[in-house]
Amino acid sequence: MRFTSTRAALATLALSAGIAAPAAAGDVTVTVEGLRNGAGLIRAAVCPPETFTKPGCPYVGAARASGGRVTVTGVPDGVYAVQVFHDEDADGALDRNGFWPTEGLGFSNDAPMRMGPPRFRDAAVRVTGGGSIRLNVRYFP
Repeated sequence: MRFTSTRAALATLALSAGIAAPAAAGDVTVTVEGLRNGAGLIRAAVCPPETFTKPGCPYVGAARASGGRVTVTGVPDGVYAVQVFHDEDADGALDRNGFWPTEGLGFSNDAPMRMGPPRFRDAAVRVTGGGSIRLNVRYFP
């Protein structure tokens, strides 16, 4: 309770001083459906537009694929796109055969891949105080 009171006081002080208060942060639980097996890891990222489908997404998490769920911690309120991949060999990289990924991929809003990764606006979701999302993983030939 003391933390809440201190936080409210700091927010009030910041607003009265013309400084923006820091956004609340929460945990985002990603449930993954459509995994072809329980091998390896699920890697999830909750990304702002500038890092969606690129390296450097600031909010990431990983968990055993057999559990079908991963939690990404400390995500501030905002608009993000969620992406996951089924890292079947747990090597930390999305394996490919030429252009096509050989490990499963999924995006929030089931955003489609058309000759490349989906657009941020197609995958965008609002995160407020954390929450949960379900994603479908797709595998390509």
